[in-house]
Amino acid sequence: MTARVLMGGTLGFHIILACLGIALPTLVLIAEGIGLRRGNDTAMLLARRWSQALAVLVAVGAVTGTVLSFEMSLLWPGLMAKYGAVLGLPFGFEGIFFLLEAVFTAIYVYGWRRLRGWTHWWTGVPVAVSGIAGAASVVAVNAWMNQPGGFTVVDGRITQVRPLEVFFNHAFFYEVPHMTVAAYLVTGFLTAGVYAYGWLKGRRDRYHRLGFLIPFVLAGVLAPVEFLLGDVAARAVAHDQPVKFAAMEYVTTTGAQQPEYLGGIYLDGTVYGGIPIPDMDSVLVGFSPRTVVTGLDSVPTDLRPPSPTLLHLSFDTMVGIGTLLILLPLWALVVWRRRRSLPGGRLFWWAAVVAGPAAVVAMECGWIVTEVGRQPWVVYGYLTTADAMTSENVVPALVVVVLVYTVLGAATLALLRRMAAR
Repeated sequence: MTARVLMGGTLGFHIILACLGIALPTLVLIAEGIGLRRGNDTAMLLARRWSQALAVLVAVGAVTGTVLSFEMSLLWPGLMAKYGAVLGLPFGFEGIFFLLEAVFTAIYVYGWRRLRGWTHWWTGVPVAVSGIAGAASVVAVNAWMNQPGGFTVVDGRITQVRPLEVFFNHAFFYEVPHMTVAAYLVTGFLTAGVYAYGWLKGRRDRYHRLGFLIPFVLAGVLAPVEFLLGDVAARAVAHDQPVKFAAMEYVTTTGAQQPEYLGGIYLDGTVYGGIPIPDMDSVLVGFSPRTVVTGLDSVPTDLRPPSPTLLHLSFDTMVGIGTLLILLPLWALVVWRRRRSLPGGRLFWWAAVVAGPAAVVAMECGWIVTEVGRQPWVVYGYLTTADAMTSENVVPALVVVVLVYTVLGAATLALLRRMAAR
């Protein structure tokens, strides 16, 4: 458990930086593109300042990502010793893409006022592409851990690896799009929230208006796309990892006409405090109340996820926030179509401020569902977490990492605020 807490904590911190590394380059390119095409000095100023923040975040992400690479070997020697030959390719690609992202970020930031307009813009394209590709490589590893394949085992040893099947495993095609779009939502709403807060403080100039609109519109367009991708992913989990789905949806007994519970606590096979919607779980899985949904009774107790309540509430939180993040841009769109202006009430702007942290919470809850739901397996159906972990005491490492990451997080925020003040 301590090793899992350490890994989960460092991943939970790093993934916020990863989201910004994936999507912030696109916001920078959009802003600079508007500036170049329309001669908009405000957009150019936004692009330059966002790129400077990106450089800081990439540097901090390099530190936290390096810690994670050590943890993979030090905390989970059973995983890397047995399946390192399988996971080496996607991890190798991730390293290459991160190197490209870091190098071209430096070129892009250095190139301001040194390169001509569109030439400079094109130096930012590899940053955006490599950020997405690097994230896809890492998520491919996680997808493989959920749906392993592409290797042959003889006498307990891996004798053949099929790289394309490992990389483009069955879960890749719903995990990678879902995570990539989530990164854009986190980045878009977080960035827009900064300028929404400025708007509430009375800074209602062209700079804050455009700084809000670029990320908010991008996130608003992608919010319903993410909802659809999440629906596809949930049904895929019901098919590929039915026990995980059963735990997160409180399906105790295999059968049809399964209800969907909103909220509630699961204790000893009984749901307390939840609001049941009859047949809805079967309808969501197979579009019919007669769809049979696999329950927790399909496997022994020791092969079930450890905390159905945590899984279910995390899943409900993710879906609930995702729904609200669709309604917020819809609110702005309705007002825009009627008045050709943004909503004027403070309620909207406070909601826009809160939307960024809420998107982070939804993203973290999604990963809780993914990772806790896979337990007790680290490689689903092949290797348990207990067999993969180290035998060493990792409590001192946990304490050190928590302290270091607290200082690192505070220093990053302080630096970004100082840059904003300047």
